[in-house]
Amino acid sequence: MKKAQKEGKLIILSAPSGSGKTSIVRYLLKNEPQLEFSISATSRQQRRGEKNGTDYYFLTADEFRQKIANNEFIEWEEVYKDIYYGTLRSELERIWRENKHVIFDVDVMGGIKLKDKFGSRAFSIFIQPPGIDELKRRLTGRGTDSPEEISMRIAKAEREMTKAGHFDIIILNDDLERAREEALEKCKAFIGK
Repeated sequence: MKKAQKEGKLIILSAPSGSGKTSIVRYLLKNEPQLEFSISATSRQQRRGEKNGTDYYFLTADEFRQKIANNEFIEWEEVYKDIYYGTLRSELERIWRENKHVIFDVDVMGGIKLKDKFGSRAFSIFIQPPGIDELKRRLTGRGTDSPEEISMRIAKAEREMTKAGHFDIIILNDDLERAREEALEKCKAFIGK
């Protein structure tokens, strides 16, 4: 019988929407077998191609608020009115039972909260986009958001970029392949400590 890993480490990737963070997380998961993805919960609408329990745990705003009241989240935030994101305690327990380290793909405030909560057990990476114009181009190119949603995301990104100094390292994503390799190298070094 495998002994549960009680002192698993945490890798936190945060960035403004459209910075390439999810692409980097996928690369890390593919190339570092000790990592397991923490599936976040959200009350936003499920997008085309997303799967409940794989991409997110999709909840209604009322279900999310009930889990907050039950203290089921490690961290959570109301990002926009009635649009919540958070990390369920059960996710960390699930991953640590598998004797793996947790990797997060979370918004900037969630990343800061996780780092504050777990301290030296966590390694936090801020993915810096090359600039607001490039970010707007990427968000528009994804074709997943309305012009109003893109405007909200850009305004939020401008605020989030002022928080980069709260993270252990900043990786500029002006070249996705280089950013992926740098993130992998830093994560392997942290896990190996």
